[in-house]
Amino acid sequence: MSLDDLTDEIQESYADFGDELTVSLDRETRNELALLETALEPEETDELVRRAIHMLFQTSVETGNLDFHLRSGFDVTYDEYLSGMTFEEMTGADQYPTMDDERRYQF
Repeated sequence: MSLDDLTDEIQESYADFGDELTVSLDRETRNELALLETALEPEETDELVRRAIHMLFQTSVETGNLDFHLRSGFDVTYDEYLSGMTFEEMTGADQYPTMDDERRYQF
């Protein structure tokens, strides 16, 4: 997969989400959410879910977990996604022709 494939899949997911997202909660998650809502007193529960997504995203970026999964699935990093080009494209390494090992040292 490539940077273009990643961009296409992100756009598809974004469109699929729409403005509302229904999430089923297990007992443990409901309990934790109830405790957080009681302690933090947000205006609405949705705010806690948004914060949780931001926190998970930030942690995934900082620990390199996001890069690991992007590299495994799409052969790009988050920085490459943000810049819109791969490291090879940034450094110009992809503009040179590949070496023919059999003819490399022939004159």
